[in-house]
Amino acid sequence: MSKTLVAYFSAGGNTAYTARMLAQQMDADIYSIKPVQKYTPADLNWQDANSRSSVEMNNPTSRPEIIDGEVDLSPYDTVCIGFPIWWYVAPHVVNTFIEKNDFTGKKVILFATSGGSEITKALDTMRAQYPRMNIVGGKMINGKVEPGCLDF
Repeated sequence: MSKTLVAYFSAGGNTAYTARMLAQQMDADIYSIKPVQKYTPADLNWQDANSRSSVEMNNPTSRPEIIDGEVDLSPYDTVCIGFPIWWYVAPHVVNTFIEKNDFTGKKVILFATSGGSEITKALDTMRAQYPRMNIVGGKMINGKVEPGCLDF
């Protein structure tokens, strides 16, 4: 019997909502990727070059610290990783989570939320950054979560 984990980072609540709906539909466990320092509205102001998110995203080596980042993935066959799109890719806090865990032998599916971006660049970037991860696909999910939407 296969088991799935839905891990997600959410700054404003949209990705959290989507993750909860997916986990419920998939009968999956859920895990929230939480930064040690929570993002404030000022931190998320993408129009301010000095905002925390802008500074982090302009530094490819930035890895914001997360709470309880190591997860026992051994019970899971599939790990779905969700995030809001920032600068066309996953926020670097998601990279922190990925780099703290062992995805060997896991099927990884990405999902994202965004007000206007697509998931294509985020998917391509993740595959390039983590070539040993078995990333089988990804989907942008804005609004209604359709049954089977992450079947890859």
